[in-house]
Amino acid sequence: MRATVLQMSCGRAARFVLLVALAALLVSCTFTKFAYNQADTVTAWFLDGYFDLDPQQKAEFQKRFERFHAWHRYEQLPEYARFMRTAKTRMQDGVSQEDVLWFREGLRARYRAAARQAAPDAAGLLATITPAQIENLQRKWEKDNRKYVRERKVNGTPDERAEAEGKRIVKHLKEWLAPLTDEQEARVMALARELPRLEQQHYAERLRRQKEFVEVLTHRNEDLQRFTARVTDWMVNWERGRSPEFQRQIDQAWHKRADLFVAVDRMLTPEQRTVSLQRLDTYAADFTQLASARR
Repeated sequence: MRATVLQMSCGRAARFVLLVALAALLVSCTFTKFAYNQADTVTAWFLDGYFDLDPQQKAEFQKRFERFHAWHRYEQLPEYARFMRTAKTRMQDGVSQEDVLWFREGLRARYRAAARQAAPDAAGLLATITPAQIENLQRKWEKDNRKYVRERKVNGTPDERAEAEGKRIVKHLKEWLAPLTDEQEARVMALARELPRLEQQHYAERLRRQKEFVEVLTHRNEDLQRFTARVTDWMVNWERGRSPEFQRQIDQAWHKRADLFVAVDRMLTPEQRTVSLQRLDTYAADFTQLASARR
């Protein structure tokens, strides 16, 4: 599908393209029409890798996921398109810290809506999980956690952790925004070093969430309504188990991260802005096309 160039001043509108990079950093996945249309297959493969589902569970997952996917396509994607248009209006004069934090909260709210919708079907499937499948999940987590610690330098020095974070940010910016010059990459790396170093706290949070999920699964044989409430709470209210101090640190870190995005916005060249606008236009148009598509 050919992208339609937005009819706006490049010098003003292109600043909005930082939203694309921000979205990539927040959701950590590449959105494409192909990926969306194959979400059932990809998700089934992913889920099977963690739980080693039996044939009946796979069939049950397929039925439940198709129901959720249809809801998301026709109820959520049009709303995502409206959200993007609102963001464009807010940010056409430039990206501010407030804009970045507003966009982040918008993504979080949309995740919560999807999680709340998916939770009953997720609970219905999780109620069938066996002890052996829980052990498989924990083994997979152990492998994932080792990779997480290695890639994010959780046990490294502050400088090593800052460098790893800077490289991740540069990678996402180049994938979602536009190729960066060596000078721009160096500047992003320097800005990343100013971010609070919370890698160890985030890893502890990761372990906490995994432990809580296993605890939820111990109740899978109880009344389905109560089990569904537990699953919903775990999926939707991920901050609930955080200490007030850690939540304060996260909030402060996101203000710093927002400042980084504002600084990147100001260093873009006109050519980078043009490329980024085209990427954003294609990304936004896909929401509308997918919402109207019939598989």
